[in-house]
Amino acid sequence: MTPERKNKLWNVLNKRQPNLTVVMENVQDPHNISAVMRSCDAVGIQDIYIITTKIPRHKKFGAKSSSSAVKWLTIHTYDNVEECYRALRTQYQKIYTTHLAANAAHLYELNFVQNSIALVFGNEHEGVSEAARQLADGNFIIPQVGIIQSLNISVACAVSIYEAFRQKQLAGHYDKPALNISTMERLFAEWAPDAENN
Repeated sequence: MTPERKNKLWNVLNKRQPNLTVVMENVQDPHNISAVMRSCDAVGIQDIYIITTKIPRHKKFGAKSSSSAVKWLTIHTYDNVEECYRALRTQYQKIYTTHLAANAAHLYELNFVQNSIALVFGNEHEGVSEAARQLADGNFIIPQVGIIQSLNISVACAVSIYEAFRQKQLAGHYDKPALNISTMERLFAEWAPDAENN
């Protein structure tokens, strides 16, 4: 591995944000999942969660859409909402689902600086399940002024996590490493073989 490539990997690891994650529930299109992965990698999210309760577990994701982002992320897969949420609760203080409800908070009202947050995005047609909403800390919406009050999941996710990125960057969260050194070393060892081939 060239010194330049090694430095790039460490620079990426230094900006990973373990207090922010994305959860996708029953998202059917592998290309949507892969597009979300690409956005997650771009803002420094390392861990993402995939729940499949109504659809078969995905065997692979759309590599073209992700530009192989899946290689650089840690993917957690679950067939049960409660089990996934139990895992989330060990790492994140708040879980918010995207759902158009009367009591939903606007995305820009969420505090990504003071809280570790998991954002849950649902199925392309049915949205987030009732079970996932009931177990969450609340709902949020992306403010819109158009006739069609919905966005493609990959677009909705990108808009949401870039708001988190904006808040966290202003607060200096990207100025120093957030991962512990043992996690960084483990990820570097996992990434190194792929880095040799890219």
